[in-house]
Amino acid sequence: MEGKDRIRFECRRLDLAVPVLELDVHGWDFDTFAAVVAPLLERWELKVLEQEANADLHVWLVDFEGCKMLLKAEHYSGQIWLEGLDAESTPVMAFLAQQLPIIV
Repeated sequence: MEGKDRIRFECRRLDLAVPVLELDVHGWDFDTFAAVVAPLLERWELKVLEQEANADLHVWLVDFEGCKMLLKAEHYSGQIWLEGLDAESTPVMAFLAQQLPIIV
């Protein structure tokens, strides 16, 4: 059973045509986003290259073994997702989706 301080990351939707990987994550808000996703970034070995925060949107440029993607989180909709920036990200998205669910 999960403890109250543990976070479960699940695949909400994977669309390899775009490519986008939507995550199902509960228990986060705009201010806690960085702390909530830190264990997932570590588990997936994603390196954060840049971070930007707007009114209700986090946009982080991340790297996985040379493949760059955007990690986005929108506070009001409660959505967290990865967006691929090029065709190289398609197999990476598929690989990461296969690693879910992850409890950290």
